[in-house]
Amino acid sequence: MTKIVAIAGSPSHPSRSYSVLEEAQKILQDQGVELEILLVRDLPAAELLHARFDSEVINAATAQVVAADAVIISTPVYKAAYTGILKAFLDLLPQKALVGKPVLPIATGGTLAHLLAIDYALNPVLGVLGATHILQGVYLVDTQFQRLETGGIEFNDPELRARLQSSLDGLVRSLPAVLTAV
Repeated sequence: MTKIVAIAGSPSHPSRSYSVLEEAQKILQDQGVELEILLVRDLPAAELLHARFDSEVINAATAQVVAADAVIISTPVYKAAYTGILKAFLDLLPQKALVGKPVLPIATGGTLAHLLAIDYALNPVLGVLGATHILQGVYLVDTQFQRLETGGIEFNDPELRARLQSSLDGLVRSLPAVLTAV
């Protein structure tokens, strides 16, 4: 079975960016695709901050990403960049952890002013990790959706739901091409 791992890069929980992943999980489940959500905030802070490559917990989390067929990265945008906790985790991934995997970046933010954070801050790091098939990212402004207490989100903007659905469809469509090319 196809397995997609979503890396939730928010330092808080619950969060809007995590809720977007819950919504993505529902959408993908309807397509018969499993989405595992990895909460970076639940990893031991000292092991992340001190870059403990020998940590069993960190190694289990990195193995989860390496074993995935595709990866979604979800992060809130603070000061025009992804979160520090996400960066700490990405720094611990093996150099070529994303080789052969389609990657879908998703970011949430308070304003459209941070729209390019995916292209100029996150995508270069994904490229260093070997990602060659980075799909066009999805940026969601906080006012475009509401986090539901029951999980997932309610869209205030129907175009946004269509954009998220289209991006997830593109991720699923890219799986066979990438898997056969490796």
